[in-house]
Amino acid sequence: MTALDRRDFIRLSAVTAAGALWHAGAVAMDSKAMRLGLIVHGGDDPEAALKKVHDVGLPTAQLSMENFSPEMVAKTRAAIDKYGIEVTAINSSAPPPLVYDFYHGPETIGIVPRQYRAARIEQLKKASDFAKQLGVKAVHTHCGFIPENPNDPLYAEAIQGISEVVHHVRENGQIFLFETGQETPITLLRAIQDIGLDNQRVNLDTANLILYGKGNPVDALDVLGKYVAGLHAKDGLFPTNPKELGQEVPIGEGKANFPVLIKRLKELNYAGPITIEREISGPKQVEDILKSKTYLESLIG
Repeated sequence: MTALDRRDFIRLSAVTAAGALWHAGAVAMDSKAMRLGLIVHGGDDPEAALKKVHDVGLPTAQLSMENFSPEMVAKTRAAIDKYGIEVTAINSSAPPPLVYDFYHGPETIGIVPRQYRAARIEQLKKASDFAKQLGVKAVHTHCGFIPENPNDPLYAEAIQGISEVVHHVRENGQIFLFETGQETPITLLRAIQDIGLDNQRVNLDTANLILYGKGNPVDALDVLGKYVAGLHAKDGLFPTNPKELGQEVPIGEGKANFPVLIKRLKELNYAGPITIEREISGPKQVEDILKSKTYLESLIG
């Protein structure tokens, strides 16, 4: 079977399994308006994570979780109710190892690596079931370094694995958010089209495309704009060391052009969360988040 035949078979099989065409609007996140949020790690203490969102004055959050036990459902539900935070997506990338660089990243991140694929698929299905119990309408992850070459056998394997997750998410009435960065925008678009299911959307990370040297977020909207249903507001510099990713920096100090980006999102009638992400810890992280909040509010209007 040729690579093209494999892709067509996978796509058609996915569509057949999905049955009649299902309108994606049935599971889309509520289109209220552009609204700011924060991505936080719930760990074993979702209450502390959502308190952080509340304390910086943001109304929404993406919540990163690995523990999906009934006890954690109850704790997370209580925290959501206590702080009144809208959780727009549940994120999961586990189980480890996860190495974010150019040498070990392709071998360890997401659904692409063969040796971790089954465990990641199972974890994302659990994340979807967890989200469903909380009424959260999106599941979000890095799928990994999807091969640029569609004739690479690993490409067809990855598409099949991602399809399994997307179908499960669809059955739970949710959208599946691809995090950008580890592949070019056109490769991600190819993957979405080859999977062929209508609950696929993109979480545009405004820095990751830069950090991985795969493009820039403004131009990516020309390719992926109609699929964008989530956004990580983050900034960064292009890599100059071929072994390491570029450097993440505070919003406004990197190569992401936020004034043009927000303008373009408005032209696309984007009405969804803009989730601030700052991948450091301590007081400087809070300081940068608050500065980003003020800056982004001035752009959103």
